[in-house]
Amino acid sequence: MTPEHASQIETKGYNRGLILGFTMAESLLLVVFCLLLVTAAIIVKERQRAEDALKQLSAVTENSREKDRTIEELKNEVATLVSKLPEAAQSQYDEEWRELVLQKDTYKRIKEVLGKKDANDILKRVEELLTTEQEAANLRNANDILNKQRRDLATRLDDTLKKLTERDAELAKLGASGKPHEWPPIISLTEANGYFFRSGSAELSTSFTDQLNGSISDQIAKNLETYGADIVEVIGHTDEQPISRLNSNLDKNSIDVLSAKKSITTLEPADNAGLGLARAISVANILRANTSLSGITVLPLSAAQLILPGDTLTEGQAGNVETRRRIEIRIRRRETAGQ
Repeated sequence: MTPEHASQIETKGYNRGLILGFTMAESLLLVVFCLLLVTAAIIVKERQRAEDALKQLSAVTENSREKDRTIEELKNEVATLVSKLPEAAQSQYDEEWRELVLQKDTYKRIKEVLGKKDANDILKRVEELLTTEQEAANLRNANDILNKQRRDLATRLDDTLKKLTERDAELAKLGASGKPHEWPPIISLTEANGYFFRSGSAELSTSFTDQLNGSISDQIAKNLETYGADIVEVIGHTDEQPISRLNSNLDKNSIDVLSAKKSITTLEPADNAGLGLARAISVANILRANTSLSGITVLPLSAAQLILPGDTLTEGQAGNVETRRRIEIRIRRRETAGQ
């Protein structure tokens, strides 16, 4: 046999050991790898099923706990209702319970003495009587519940009628003191009429303070009574002259000045909006301290330079205009729920 012929035979033998181009070892490794992939997929699926089962168990457990809580709350409500029963009703309830216990004991004694063989008819009649008594007790309990509901309804009806009566009285008072459609008059205090502040300041002149404590407070108190109002709005208006001050301290000091912890002279506004508010606070503090306005809410507000006398928005009006530098006092009723 020639060497060339021997080589051809060896090559044919090697080819018989191949599977799709892989050796036997490589083919086995591929099969093992595929089995591992399948096993991993099965494990992942089983793990997911286990997680789903745990979630369902958690949901069922939580639902059970919720039902337990509901049962406990119902028990507490029953205990509370029983504790709120009137003494007479509680005594009657205890007496009926004792009667039922005695009847049960009597039934047991009859059953023991007579025996089942000779006393079936009697025991049947006793059982029927006990059933009838239980039904009667249930009817009495239902009647008690209905009576309680009726009393509660009557109480709520009385409260509603009382509120309606109070509302009718309030409306009648308003009808007697002033027409409902009328608005309280606005009190306008302008520099042109002698109500002065220091230039660029919120400090009141002595005469202005005296008039606030005198005729102006009296007029406000009269309007509050006439129109059944309880809110006083103090609105500061300015002209359009700019203020030269660069920085304002109103954010820092306004609340302390309004609560009388600091003097009005400590306020330093840097614009007309701040000046209008500072002057409104100055007037509001005087009114709040006046005894004729005791218990009335006084609110300081600022309209700055935006609103002309007569409630018209400005379109730009430069210069020193005394009639625009003013304090307006408006009164109203406090808004309540349901209005």
